Amino acid sequence: MASFLIRRAFTSVLVLFGVATLVFAVLRLVPGDPVESLLGEQASQEDYQRLRSCFGLDQPISGQYLRFWSDIADGSMGELCNQPGETVASALSTALPPTVELALAAMLVALLIALPLGVLSALKPNSWFDHLAMFFSLLGVSIPSFWLGPMLLILFALSLKWLPDPGNQTMGVLGLLLPALTLGTALAAKLTRMTRQSVLEVIRQDYVRTAVAKGLHPARVILKHVLRNALMPVTTVATLQLGAVLTGAIIVEKVFARPGLGTLLLEAIEMRNYPLVQGCVLFIATVYISVNFLADLLYGVIDPRIRHS
Repeated sequence: MASFLIRRAFTSVLVLFGVATLVFAVLRLVPGDPVESLLGEQASQEDYQRLRSCFGLDQPISGQYLRFWSDIADGSMGELCNQPGETVASALSTALPPTVELALAAMLVALLIALPLGVLSALKPNSWFDHLAMFFSLLGVSIPSFWLGPMLLILFALSLKWLPDPGNQTMGVLGLLLPALTLGTALAAKLTRMTRQSVLEVIRQDYVRTAVAKGLHPARVILKHVLRNALMPVTTVATLQLGAVLTGAIIVEKVFARPGLGTLLLEAIEMRNYPLVQGCVLFIATVYISVNFLADLLYGVIDPRIRHS
């Protein structure tokens, strides 16, 4: 198990290094002056020079690259030049909690919907329930969040008035319900199909038929013999989707007027704020890589054969 984890960790570090280098290069290849984007055309020459020096744009590319890694090494990830005294790390720490809250709530909604639907559909293939669940899955995949979110707002917040308007900046459970449902519905649709297919494959295996022939209770067969082996592909999709929700819920955060990592990244791109864009993208890459590493670790726990692959 130790060698398995070391190999995965080494690969993850290489990928993270490549992503960091790539985002550094791409930002500087994009046409335009980030200083002018932040200050506008009316700023003084002194302000231009000060901001260029803060960004490190008065240095050669090699110097900027070394400074980039120095900022990562000291944990600040760079200074927010338009907000003296603030760092990229502090901005990320402020924006992250609402996004984590939304991601976990959306994943909870997705699992509560997908696992029962997927398992019951696999146990009753080609039944009316199976067709209904697959219709829901197709519908959930087809409906984009930028349409579903406003429709839910119109129905529950404006027409029925059961839930608060996001313009009121409600951040409690009620304020989280509609955003989580918007994201969780799409996730549930994907996980339902994956769960159904995986369970169908497992219940046809010889060891499942043997467990049934031995007279084990159906619930025990499903929980102990079927689900444990069927959860591997579901784990892959769920963990990757959790990373996607955690780092990229830009549309949902905008629709529901929620602060978060996606909103911060979008504003940084609009302002061409190099340190903030670099920090956001690097953090997003770290989350994705960590989630994939966690999925590999869970594979090793669920299926010992993978540890020796």
